[in-house]
Amino acid sequence: MAWRLRPEDRTALARGYALLGAGGGGTTTMLELMVDRARPDTIDIADVEDLDPATPCLGAAFVGSTILLGERLPGNDPFGRLIAAAERWLGTRIPAVCSLEGGGLNGLSPLLLSGSRAVVDADCTGRAVPELDQMSLFVDRVPGLVFTCDTGAGGVALVETDRAVDAERIVRSAIIQAGGAGGAVLAGFTVGDLREHAMPGHQRRALELGRSFLDAEASPLPVLAAALHGRLLTQGRIAAIVPAGGDPHVKVAEITGPSGSVDRVVTRSESLAVLSDGALLSASPSVILILDAVSREILQVTDLAPGRQVAVLDLPAPEWWQERPERLRRVVPSAYGLDELDAA
Repeated sequence: MAWRLRPEDRTALARGYALLGAGGGGTTTMLELMVDRARPDTIDIADVEDLDPATPCLGAAFVGSTILLGERLPGNDPFGRLIAAAERWLGTRIPAVCSLEGGGLNGLSPLLLSGSRAVVDADCTGRAVPELDQMSLFVDRVPGLVFTCDTGAGGVALVETDRAVDAERIVRSAIIQAGGAGGAVLAGFTVGDLREHAMPGHQRRALELGRSFLDAEASPLPVLAAALHGRLLTQGRIAAIVPAGGDPHVKVAEITGPSGSVDRVVTRSESLAVLSDGALLSASPSVILILDAVSREILQVTDLAPGRQVAVLDLPAPEWWQERPERLRRVVPSAYGLDELDAA
């Protein structure tokens, strides 16, 4: 059933997406401001069952460094040229938009297009992920997908391929040429495809999660974890941030646990696993959430530093990833080269 996102609900929705960022995906402040400016009124959200399944749909997201994106702010219409290129290639207008990445700032991106397209309550990841070939439509090999992206200086690149890795590599190269951050649009699918090959109802889930967080934000940490239907894994002071293995992007935050345990959070661009005295407590696709234990700020992995008091929680993994083995292997730690950290 269709529902309405009121202006007063947007903070809760943004907090929900920040929680689902798993320490990645970027902070939501910039997108909150952009949405408030572009769409100050109530926004209608359609469930996938509300629209004709043959309705063409697109997903829009920002790709690359979220830090650079904050330094080089997008224009008033960051996806217009990219959508126009996709529509010319496909030969049809695309009247609906869904979420490509349901964690971090990109969860709010579809709202920027709500003045010209129907916003569909569906998402292609359910949590922040680092690579475009991890979009659910690519994981399930939906045919006919088209990516468009910025190349810099007003240029647009278009990629149509049945190999998901091609889209990831070519779009990533174009975004690097564009300066390290830019927009991307995925098209060539329909609202009907979202029913099987995406996660319907994810915006509503993010909104409910954000409301629960705001209501329990000042509560004791075990109460807050319960309100989020999650678990409090550890809390304490970060003793060190150290590299792990041969990947320079993989870091380990070592935490002195409350009972003297040595707890470790393994991160890349997101938080991927938590261990206590060597025993695995949680791993992706579960959503590993790190909070400042004092302020309850939702932390990015880049915010972690020695001396900071943190609390580490995990939230249930999106069910879609666990329904099939071929889906699950795209988001477990071994997909990031960390074979020993997959949960049993």
